[in-house]
Amino acid sequence: MTIINRHLLTTFLRITMLSLGVFVGIYLLIDFFDKIDDFLEYKAPVALYFSFFAYKLPQIISQVLPLAILMGVFMTLGTFSKSNELTAMRAGGISLFKIIVPLIVAATLFTCLHFTINEYIVPISVHNADHILRTEIKGKVAPLEKRDNLWFRDQNDFYHINLVVPDSASLNGVSIYQLDNELKLQQRIEAKQVKFIENTWIADQATIRKFDQNSGQLNTEQSISNLKLPLTKKLSAFHTYSGNNDELNFTQLRRLSNKLQQEGLDATRYKVDMYARLATPFACLIMAFVAIPFALQKSRNINLALGISLSVIIGVAFYIIQSTLITLGYSAILPPLVATWSTNIIFLMFSCFLILSAND
Repeated sequence: MTIINRHLLTTFLRITMLSLGVFVGIYLLIDFFDKIDDFLEYKAPVALYFSFFAYKLPQIISQVLPLAILMGVFMTLGTFSKSNELTAMRAGGISLFKIIVPLIVAATLFTCLHFTINEYIVPISVHNADHILRTEIKGKVAPLEKRDNLWFRDQNDFYHINLVVPDSASLNGVSIYQLDNELKLQQRIEAKQVKFIENTWIADQATIRKFDQNSGQLNTEQSISNLKLPLTKKLSAFHTYSGNNDELNFTQLRRLSNKLQQEGLDATRYKVDMYARLATPFACLIMAFVAIPFALQKSRNINLALGISLSVIIGVAFYIIQSTLITLGYSAILPPLVATWSTNIIFLMFSCFLILSAND
């Protein structure tokens, strides 16, 4: 590593870490005043104050890290240009491309760090913070989500369930279609309610209809009480996550979305959040690209107030566009992949255009 690169990176890291500390502090202050009413209303002990915000810290760092990188790149290049160090570098034969490469490499490493934090630390910390606020402070328990109109296959049988009620360990409106190897209906079992008792699904009252394999006509009809169903799935297989998706990482979201798709359920929201887990960390790299042309164009007027103002304005614009597109993804107006990556592509193309213009 050359002396110039070391000088660039040292300045960049110092400003970025300072900016990160400032943004995290502002975020914590705002969040504190937002949650203080809940703490006071439920008379929470002081220890829970510190525990809650300690668990919130990884998520806060994850959210403000792109803004800190934007300000770090902006202030680094702007300061170098204002002090004529950038001019001296270019006069010495160092191209703008070689000057910004160390910053881009550093931003790429921060992108990897961002993804690692989101994948392994943020879900656990968000879960713990929500648990403290919901359970230890408010005394509430997260309910399981009800699911309706469910189709799936279990072994050679096809199931249709009108409503799954995990809280009461029951399935309402169950129909079982048993087919032969030629997919001809052999038997149909209907039950108004099925309960999960001692690892077995038992129908209070079931109707069994058997059909002729050749003609498909109804042969017999029989009502049976306390019928054990051949369903192999456990109750936990019908539990759908009803909490905050921030508590799930990319791997968990992918597994959950695939599972819901296989069971014939709408997995759009989970797919959007899954792709967002990959797209969001790249905001660190995108912010670095965005900061470069702005720093070069406003190099003579660089100051701390301008850096903060620019970071906030660009960050708000990025967040608004990203939130709008993700909402369109949730509504299935845009494909999940397009909804989550479009903001990055838009800002990257815009910044590359400005960089090329500044280089000319």
